[in-house]
Amino acid sequence: MFKVNDYIIYGSTGVCQITDITTEENGNDEIQYYVLNPVYQDNLIIKVPVNSQSVLMRPIITRDEVELLIAGMPEIETIWIEDMRERRNIYQAALKSGNTNEMAKIIKTIHLERETRNSSGKKLPMTDENMMNAAEKQLYQEIATALNISPDAVLPYILEHIPQD
Repeated sequence: MFKVNDYIIYGSTGVCQITDITTEENGNDEIQYYVLNPVYQDNLIIKVPVNSQSVLMRPIITRDEVELLIAGMPEIETIWIEDMRERRNIYQAALKSGNTNEMAKIIKTIHLERETRNSSGKKLPMTDENMMNAAEKQLYQEIATALNISPDAVLPYILEHIPQD
């Protein structure tokens, strides 16, 4: 069970802080709720049952886990799939999973594909751009919270700390 002031990932909303844990009556039952404040969305409060299994809720990664993720980025395997529909489905499932390694894999894969296409005068499909943007937003916000920096400072931080071959 999470505690008040914990930072968590809540589904596709992303990083939220638990601001309260309340109990409400629902018929003959009492249900406990987390009151969540999305860190990067103003004027939004979410109430979710403590025992909800329908939406991903997990603690954000730690500073040590961020450092391990960045250290492992050069070895991350790319996962380009030629069939656009299949690629979109796999990337969407990875984003929905909230797995930071999978998000890093999506970002790296699409970034490399974009570079390849740019060098031959071609553009990346908008679907792939949108997937990469969604993965970057989700991952960078989580890393920013873990490191106590702004999301805009995450990419420079990664580039500064990524191991060079």
